[in-house]
Amino acid sequence: MSNPSNPSPILPPDFDCIKVVHSFEELASTPFGNGVNAFCWPRVLAGDFVEVVEKIGSGDGITLLDESFLQGLPLSHAGIVAVNEMLQDDRLLSGLGLDPVLNCIHTYPSDDNADSISTDVYSFHVDSAPVQSETWLCTYFGASSEAIRNDKAIRYVDIPETRADLLKLYGGQDDEGFCEFLSENCYDLHYAALPHAEPYPFGIANLWRIAVQYPDSPVLPCIHRAPRTDSPRLLLIS
Repeated sequence: MSNPSNPSPILPPDFDCIKVVHSFEELASTPFGNGVNAFCWPRVLAGDFVEVVEKIGSGDGITLLDESFLQGLPLSHAGIVAVNEMLQDDRLLSGLGLDPVLNCIHTYPSDDNADSISTDVYSFHVDSAPVQSETWLCTYFGASSEAIRNDKAIRYVDIPETRADLLKLYGGQDDEGFCEFLSENCYDLHYAALPHAEPYPFGIANLWRIAVQYPDSPVLPCIHRAPRTDSPRLLLIS
């Protein structure tokens, strides 16, 4: 969809955990700290992203969008502009030594039939790494990812009833082995929203850099999830 004349970027909510930046350089160089675990560069991008999605076509699962695939699509000038916006972001992140991926997401694998708690990306979760890391996200088309403040959520494994169910699934004692079981199955990375919590969307075209859970991180990880939607999404993630 072509952008309207003189559009304004969609700003994130004014929460202490979010810092708005005004350039890619500021987004990449500002350190996490003082409770800030999410940086947002609000943007409006040119081009027709609807056309890009239409030319990609229908499908199931996730379609990888590499440069040769995108440049091979039969697009109008506006569609080419949209592709160039996506590829420029890909190059910017690659220039930082990152490994970004562009996708058209029709559906993610779902964990709806989980015995205890869902551990798919539709569940509020944090990303985890054994060393210092961070996650970058941008939604170009479709429903955007959304997040929730850390004080508005609780880990499922810290809810007594859920922990008891997981302990039954484990079949042992609540000991170090159980903690390893929770970690190996990613149960300890997923969160429930507290009553009256208000998730906030990342917004279309905004480029985000969010904190990941790793040893000695200076901030709490950003709790987020993918949207449940029947429409495809164009997404950059690293």
